[in-house]
Amino acid sequence: MNWELFGISTYVVGMIAMGFYFSKRIKNDDDYFLGGRSLGPGLATFSIFATWFGAETCIGTSGAVYSHGLSSIHADPLGYTICLLVMAIFFSKVLWRKKITTIPDLFRTRYSMTTEKLAAVIMIPSSIIWAGAQVRALGQILHSTTDFGPVFAVTVAAAVVIIYTMSGGMLADAYADLIQGIAIIIGLIFLVTSIVIDLGGISSAISLIPKDKLTFGGGEPGGLGFLGRLELWMVPILGSVMSQELVSRVASSRSEKIAHHSAFRAAGIYFLVGCIPVIIGLLGVNYFPNLQDSETLMPVLAKTHLNYVFYIVFVGALVSAILSTVDTTLLASSALLSHNLIYPSFPKIKDNKKVLIARLCTLLSGVIAYVIAYSSDSIVGLVETASSLGGPTILVVTMAALWDKRGSSANAIFAIGMSFIAWIIAHFVIQMEFPVIFTVLVCSISYFGTLPFTRSQLVEEEKAEIEVKLG
Repeated sequence: MNWELFGISTYVVGMIAMGFYFSKRIKNDDDYFLGGRSLGPGLATFSIFATWFGAETCIGTSGAVYSHGLSSIHADPLGYTICLLVMAIFFSKVLWRKKITTIPDLFRTRYSMTTEKLAAVIMIPSSIIWAGAQVRALGQILHSTTDFGPVFAVTVAAAVVIIYTMSGGMLADAYADLIQGIAIIIGLIFLVTSIVIDLGGISSAISLIPKDKLTFGGGEPGGLGFLGRLELWMVPILGSVMSQELVSRVASSRSEKIAHHSAFRAAGIYFLVGCIPVIIGLLGVNYFPNLQDSETLMPVLAKTHLNYVFYIVFVGALVSAILSTVDTTLLASSALLSHNLIYPSFPKIKDNKKVLIARLCTLLSGVIAYVIAYSSDSIVGLVETASSLGGPTILVVTMAALWDKRGSSANAIFAIGMSFIAWIIAHFVIQMEFPVIFTVLVCSISYFGTLPFTRSQLVEEEKAEIEVKLG
């Protein structure tokens, strides 16, 4: 009997059962996307941590460190830890007070419905690409621990995640994140402890780390230079602060205080636990000096260093980490698609119909994520593309919407449109070395540089807003 498959199947069935259990509590789209805004400190903290701690943190980071050393940790765990801290310090309280479901909601109230829809269109691909990375990782685990072929493994992974996410919504996601967060922490501790003991203890293990893996040179001769390093750090930090996945956790918290403190606690847990895959990547060279596919390092080490029971626990933990991220990304894309693009066209739609549309949008997002997972060859590459696509642009316009009263919808629309075009050209057409820096500059200049030309429109929008408030 394949006990790995049995263990994974038992865990997955439990998660699906949880999803169907919580589906009974879903009465409207607010319940589905935000869990009725009822998350307490524990649920909110672990939901943020487990959502961020996905395939790229476990499999991707350990593989990248194995290949390139510490020069590859700009995203995980450092970049995304800083991302969570930025959310906690600057945005958690103010966003919670806005009572929004998505960031485009803020753009609708501050600018216009056109701005809302344009922002949603920009943000949806990022969530789906991120989901695709997680589905690919889950497929890799199924392929390496069972007799499934790669294509069938990815297909099974996608089907499991779609069913699980469609049923339970945010509340099931949050409770699952609590279980999954604890599981991945235990699993990683098991693995790194076993490796360190096998290498003769902490001092001996540290002495066996190749010295060339401990440099931060950027992976290229002479380093990347200032702009190169800035680009590497901007992708995870600026690209993910305003992601729907993170914003939804803040909005789902029961209070402003819980939202603020949970983001801080999640950042701390994320950094501490995120250092474990880095250590595994540094030590893995001693066992497999010429590993062909570095992203298989962690599963292979687990299989060779853990006894059978602990290995099954570890595989379940990896599945946990991936499920906790992918269900959130599918919910995020579903929220943007249904809440910001479909619902406004049907203002009289009933709550039960909204939930049905939300679930269908989750299904559509999952199918697209499956196609992306099947056609991609890199988990880390997918995640970095997801972070850079639209994220920095949304952050710039969000900051303007929150703290600068001068701009109008024309400024926001022009900035979003121009920066998205700039990103496409920089990333795909001319393959610019610093596409994110270029995009942020284009967005900022497009927004703030056009302020003098839109004053009359701003006055008209303010008049219209006053008339709405007066009835």
